[in-house]
Amino acid sequence: MPERRKPARRPKNRWVLARKTLQTLALAAFLTLFVAAGRAGWGQELAPLVMRIDPLAVLAHLLSSRIFLAGSALALIPVLLGLMAGRAWCGWLCPLGTLLDVFSLSGWRQALQGSAVNERQAQWDALRSLKYGLLLTTLFAAFLGNLTLLIFDPLTLLLRSLTASLWPMLDQVLTALEMALYRLPLLSEPVAQFDAWIRPRLLPAEPLYYRAAWLFAAVFLGIILLNLLAPRFWCRYVCPLGALMGLLAKFSLLRRRVTSDCKTCTLCTRACPTGAIDPTKGYASDPGECTLCLDCLEACPRDATRFTPRLPEITWHSYDPGRREALAAIGAGIAALALLRSDALSKREHPYALRPPGARENNLLEKCLRCGACMRACPTSALQPSLAESGVEGLWTPVLIPRLGYCDYACNACGQICPVEAIPALDLADKRQQVIGKAYLDQDRCLAWSDHVDCIVCEEMCPLPEKAISLSEEPVPGEQRTILLPHVDRQACIGCGICEYKCPLNGQAAIRIYVPEAQVAL
Repeated sequence: MPERRKPARRPKNRWVLARKTLQTLALAAFLTLFVAAGRAGWGQELAPLVMRIDPLAVLAHLLSSRIFLAGSALALIPVLLGLMAGRAWCGWLCPLGTLLDVFSLSGWRQALQGSAVNERQAQWDALRSLKYGLLLTTLFAAFLGNLTLLIFDPLTLLLRSLTASLWPMLDQVLTALEMALYRLPLLSEPVAQFDAWIRPRLLPAEPLYYRAAWLFAAVFLGIILLNLLAPRFWCRYVCPLGALMGLLAKFSLLRRRVTSDCKTCTLCTRACPTGAIDPTKGYASDPGECTLCLDCLEACPRDATRFTPRLPEITWHSYDPGRREALAAIGAGIAALALLRSDALSKREHPYALRPPGARENNLLEKCLRCGACMRACPTSALQPSLAESGVEGLWTPVLIPRLGYCDYACNACGQICPVEAIPALDLADKRQQVIGKAYLDQDRCLAWSDHVDCIVCEEMCPLPEKAISLSEEPVPGEQRTILLPHVDRQACIGCGICEYKCPLNGQAAIRIYVPEAQVAL
């Protein structure tokens, strides 16, 4: 009986290998800049490039602030790439897209949906209009001065997820593992050396804590799990940056075409991760949906697929944006903005909405991209994503939470790393003059005032050369001793928050920082 030979595998297409290599390098560069942004030096100087290369963020910021920053010219690179090679940004460079390829969940998806997976995905083509609607609404809301919808931009979403949940989670897991291994006598010294090397090179010297870390992790996990419904579900149906690149791709020069050698085997259709190939139209693909991943090129057994430059033939599909969709986006933008600005916080500022130095006077809400770069750079994790302090309009903009951290008197990193100068890039001397808030002392909670316990922590910690907290020596009623009582000089206080952070009380501190000029009832 003759020996059966396994069919020879087709060699990997060199262009597909090039795409995967570039994807890996782009993701590595993104993660390198993310890690380096947590330390002073070259990392914080280069970290703003990540957002300045994002055309959606730059365009929305331009519409909202009416300011074009010189560094934002980098966004022209993906725009030119889009006009030449369509959505190659999505298939070759986008770090979130690369992670969606890494965690494709193809085996699980096939197990859940069976052989009908392609047919089911084809029925969802109408959902492609969702990303275009989100894009148009984002841009029109930005024109009206609101950047809230940039929370759906893939780069801001990935940066926030890493900053507020994934990186702290990695730190906690590694710390727990180190503590477990350190108890073993043979491993204690290597573990200590490893920890001394990794901190603060990669991970912070002290653990960082963020509010609602579970929420950011859940959003990121949800985007990954959407791959169970369709490959790159996020890129197909939701991503507003993908929609912008898709519109540019309508005019791109590099196009996919199918030669007469095609035998309609449908292998290219099944290989396409974005479902851009239409069997009813001679297996042609929509350039606005094609990410140039070249999987169809590798899948075709007859080499009937070509990618060649040619003059664009602009075609529109039922899911592409038209006049009706534009009017709907304008209406949605106006209605949403009117509703958001009817919130009570629009009339009277939240007393705890403490902003980074200089940001309050710099129209933060009209400029902030919600990328979280300032939170990543903050060495004390004082800067946190806003939840209730700014309402929905200010969702995920930076606020200072003194109970979690304080504004370091010797640090101005947040202004240096902000990619759009929503936090002004102040030098250290100017930053030290900025008033973030004012300290108020609750004598009913203060250990010295209410319980006559010797405690002068707030006065000791105040970093100002002429301290904003002074002490007076007073007799203790009914006792033969005196006690030092703290007093706040609000004219001198800049609201750095270290007094609230260091207050030894559990729960709410006895001294709290409120927004400047806030009316506080104690």
